Amino acid sequence: MATIDLHIHSNCSDDGEFSPAELVEFCLGAGLTHAAIADHNSVKGVAQAQGAAEGTSLRIIPALEMDCHFEGIALHLLGYGIDHSASIFLQIERDIHRQELETSTRRMRLVRQLGIDFDDDLIASLAHNGVVTGEVIAEAALHHDVKSENSLLDPYRGSGTRSDNPFVNFYWDFCAQGKPAHVPIDYISLAQAVEIIRANRGVAVLAHPGLQVKEDGGLLARIIAEGVNGIEVYSSYHTREQEQFYREAARDNGLLLTCGSDFHGKTKPGIKIGGTDCEGLEADIIAALMCRIMH
Repeated sequence: MATIDLHIHSNCSDDGEFSPAELVEFCLGAGLTHAAIADHNSVKGVAQAQGAAEGTSLRIIPALEMDCHFEGIALHLLGYGIDHSASIFLQIERDIHRQELETSTRRMRLVRQLGIDFDDDLIASLAHNGVVTGEVIAEAALHHDVKSENSLLDPYRGSGTRSDNPFVNFYWDFCAQGKPAHVPIDYISLAQAVEIIRANRGVAVLAHPGLQVKEDGGLLARIIAEGVNGIEVYSSYHTREQEQFYREAARDNGLLLTCGSDFHGKTKPGIKIGGTDCEGLEADIIAALMCRIMH
């Protein structure tokens, strides 16, 4: 277990389960010294978390996780140390929420066309702020198939091959970019995301690149050239081989290394707060990050 976790989601994200205050309690219980509530395109949870952590041993670093695109690839960019009162972040959140509401119906229709059904009332009760994510559909579909008759859902049940994090794995398998139930959102470019984070006193870090970039050195080099400040080397999604690849890339390019679990709660039950091992580099990671934030 690590003593830092710089990638945690609250219920200010459409797919997060717990409030910022609850997450602070979890972080304290896990013995963390530093944490970042990095919600999807939202900074609403930052002040709440900081207030809950006041007077404790836990330091909350202001953050968010921005969706963006580069060369047709969907990427996630973490922004640390940002001025979370800046109006641009609220504008981005409102725009993406509007698009998510508009695409929810289409997403449900596409999943149903694949032969996976669910109860609309349950969907409505599970949807956060009216947004029907792939994870929400997965939970509703598994609940609807009470007799376990739909073989498409077998991997996400019991000891199935995708049952470790069934809801988010369903999302990756059916609703993510390139999958049959994917509905595109008009996200900003990587260059724009970097510019916004930097313009608001933040540090831009590429999140869990092993998921989207894999070990494509050429693609990574082009992403780095867009001005990112760091790489989330230690992620719950990365293999040891990927950690080594990205650790070397960060050091070769003079970039920060960070560590985060991407904890969400029930959508990713296999991921625990502070559960990402960063090889004992917590102090070095925090010192370098805070130095960059302060300058």
